[in-house]
Amino acid sequence: MPIIKPYLTSLRFTSTMGAGTGTGATFAIAATAFTTDAGAAATAFPGTFAFYNLYVNGVLQAGNTSTVSTTAITIPDGNAENGGTPIVVEFVVN
Repeated sequence: MPIIKPYLTSLRFTSTMGAGTGTGATFAIAATAFTTDAGAAATAFPGTFAFYNLYVNGVLQAGNTSTVSTTAITIPDGNAENGGTPIVVEFVVN
């Protein structure tokens, strides 16, 4: 039987679409372009997590609309959005 960790917590990172680079399928926002809940500059996204949620302009996005690594989140065609559109990435970690 696998060991189940007894708690979950979340880490949230905030930025805007204007912080992204690339176009089309390669549009990505670097983890260093985000701030943490504490208002500090982020250095990387978590390496391990149970799941993550992406909010674009406060709206939860479908799971297949992005991919994430420790260094960036890729949002295909995100460059079509207004640069001021807020982005929140929430990682649920255990």
